[in-house]
Amino acid sequence: MPKIWIADDDEAIRMVLEEGLKSDELEISTFSDGESLIDALNSDKPDLIISDIKMPGMHGYDLLKHIKNNFEKLPVIIMTAFTDMQAAIDAYGGGAFEYIPKPFDLEEAILTVNKALEEHHEPKIKKVSKSEIIGSAPSMQIVFRSIGKLANTNATVLIQGESGTGKELVSKSLHKNSPRHDMPFIALNMADIPKELIESELFGHEKGAFTGAVEQRIGRFEQANGGTLFLDEIGDMPLETQTRLLRVLSNKEFFRVGGDKPIKVDVRILAATHQSLESLVAAGSFREDLYYRLNVIKVDVPPLRQRKEDIGELSSAFLKRHADSLLDEPKALSREALLALTQYDWPGNVRQLENICYWISLMAPTQNVKLEDLPIEISSNEKIAGKIHDSWQSSFSQWLGEIYQSNSENMLEIIEPELDKVMIDFALEKTGGKKQEAAKVLGLGRNTLSKKIKAQQA
Repeated sequence: MPKIWIADDDEAIRMVLEEGLKSDELEISTFSDGESLIDALNSDKPDLIISDIKMPGMHGYDLLKHIKNNFEKLPVIIMTAFTDMQAAIDAYGGGAFEYIPKPFDLEEAILTVNKALEEHHEPKIKKVSKSEIIGSAPSMQIVFRSIGKLANTNATVLIQGESGTGKELVSKSLHKNSPRHDMPFIALNMADIPKELIESELFGHEKGAFTGAVEQRIGRFEQANGGTLFLDEIGDMPLETQTRLLRVLSNKEFFRVGGDKPIKVDVRILAATHQSLESLVAAGSFREDLYYRLNVIKVDVPPLRQRKEDIGELSSAFLKRHADSLLDEPKALSREALLALTQYDWPGNVRQLENICYWISLMAPTQNVKLEDLPIEISSNEKIAGKIHDSWQSSFSQWLGEIYQSNSENMLEIIEPELDKVMIDFALEKTGGKKQEAAKVLGLGRNTLSKKIKAQQA
C-alpha cells in the first residue's frame, strides 16, 4: 500500500488533501511542520511527500533539500501560494517532482499525485537564476512550469507569442537556468537583417567571399558555441537560409560563406515567432521539415490582454525600475489610473506597458498618478472612461437607495443573500467552476460554500 506524507501548517489543507486522497489503496499521514516529518523519516519511509513551502520552523525548500540529499529518489510535490516563475524554478531546481500553486483544484492535485506514484523523477535543474519575468496569471504559470522543466535540457524550443509579450525573456531564462549558463547567449532577430546578409550573420564568411568581405568574420553560430543561440522572428528567415539551418541542426556543422572547411559546433537552438509557422508552411514560405525540427517543444507566451491581473504588478515593477534609472522615487498609480490600464487592450503587450510606465515616470506631474496624467490614448479612451466614471461605488449606492425606498427596515437581510450570490458567481467564474478554488478565493470552507450554493438554489 503506497504511503503519502503531507506537511502543511494549515490544518484545513491537510484535511482536504487527506480526505481527497484517502482510499483503500493509500495510507495517508499528515504533519504540521517539516521537522516532525524528518523525525518520522528516521523510522519509516513514504512513497511520496507533499509539502507546503511556507511553514513555521523549517522552510519547505529546506525540507526538499534534506529529502533529496538523503532520499534522492523519493518524489516530492511542492505546494506554494507564491505563483511566480522563480517558485517553479526553485521547486524543479531542488528536485521536486511537481509544484502546485495554491489555491489548488483537488481533482488536479489527485492527478498529480497519481502521476508521481507511477514514476520516480530524477532532479533536473542544478543551478537557478533570478528572472525578470513577472506574472501570477494562470496562463503565466504554464509558461513558468515549462521553463522550470526545460531549462536543464538541450531540447530545441519554439517560443510563440505576439510582439512585445516577452519571448526573449523566456529564452534568456531557459539559458540562465541551464548548464550552459556560463557560456554565451547569442540573439539574432531575422526581421532586423537584410535577407542577403542573414547567412553571413549566422555562419560567418571568409575573406573575399563577396564584395565587401575584406576580412574573415565569425558568425553567430561560432559565437554561441557551447551556449545558446536565440533566433528571433524565425518566420522571416529566407528559404535558402532555412535549408542551411536544417543542415546545421541535423549535422551539427556548417561552412562559412565562401569557405570549404566544415566547422563543428555545440549550440542549443531556441527560436521565437509572432507568426503562425503552420500557416507559413501551408503557404510554402517555411520548410515543413525545419518546422518540425524547431517545434520539438512549444511554449506559448500569452498576450497582456489575456493576463490583465498581472498589470498592477508589472506596472509597479516598471515604475520602480525607471525611477531607479532616473534617481527618483517611483510614481504610484491611483485606483482610477490602474483601472484605466487594466481596461486598455494593450496591442503592444508588455513592451508597450513598460514604455507607458517610462512615459509616466518622466511626464506625470505628481507622485500619485491620476487618470488625467496618463497618455492620451489611454486617458481619452471612451470605453475606459465610461467604466471608471460609472464606478462600482456609485452603482452600489444607487442600488442601496432603491432598496431603501422599497423597504427601509431589515436591509441587511435583503442585501446579504444578493451579495453572497454575486461573490460566489464571480469566484466560480474566475476558477472555472472549481469549488475548492472558489472557496479559497472567498475565504470559506468548501462545505460552507456548498451550503450557500444549495441555499441559493432552494
